[in-house]
Amino acid sequence: MEDRSAPRIVDLSHIITDGMVTYKGLPGPHICDFLSREESAVNYDCGETFQIGRIDMVANTGTYVDVPSHRYADGKDLSEVGVEAFAHLPALVVRRPFESGLAVDVAAFEGRDVRGCAVVVATGWDRHWGSDAYYHDHPFVTPAAAEWLAAEGAALVGIDSHNIDDTRVHSRPVHTVLLGAGIPICEHMTALGSLPDEGFRFSAVPPKVRGMGTFPVRAYAVLG
Repeated sequence: MEDRSAPRIVDLSHIITDGMVTYKGLPGPHICDFLSREESAVNYDCGETFQIGRIDMVANTGTYVDVPSHRYADGKDLSEVGVEAFAHLPALVVRRPFESGLAVDVAAFEGRDVRGCAVVVATGWDRHWGSDAYYHDHPFVTPAAAEWLAAEGAALVGIDSHNIDDTRVHSRPVHTVLLGAGIPICEHMTALGSLPDEGFRFSAVPPKVRGMGTFPVRAYAVLG
């Protein structure tokens, strides 16, 4: 019998596939064997085979997090930001369907207690993932909302869109504000419609890489 009291895990990440485009102008990942099963077979006597994969990619691939050094030369990189910044955070969802407008402004967040929380913005834009429409005229958080989130003490901010900033202009004020306040950003999320408004835990943990400010994550929520 199913244990209905057991926590439920919801995957909030896109699958990374060979050649996929996350951000136009950046190369897609190349995924291949470093050591194939056939090649490995000669090393073992009892029929065992192993595969060692290789992936060549830019850091901004799939669902990923940004930390301060992505924006600031003297900001903390992935090796310097503690795992507690990404793992098991109390979380809440702000719902702003893209059909009602692309700009997610302060009014969408006001009245919510975001202090110490991962705040994930559900716009529904992830339905366009894999199509050309995904890259253009997408939902974004406004600079004023970013200022509000930083002032109110949000721990992490995520979105299921192409970018948390408006990419129709050549500036990134939301990255500037949030990363300047030490607040990680998680972009290209998916399945946020599967989450309750609040009362769950969120994780999106990158590897501990020195000298990098962005890396793909397996973002997920734990419900119950």
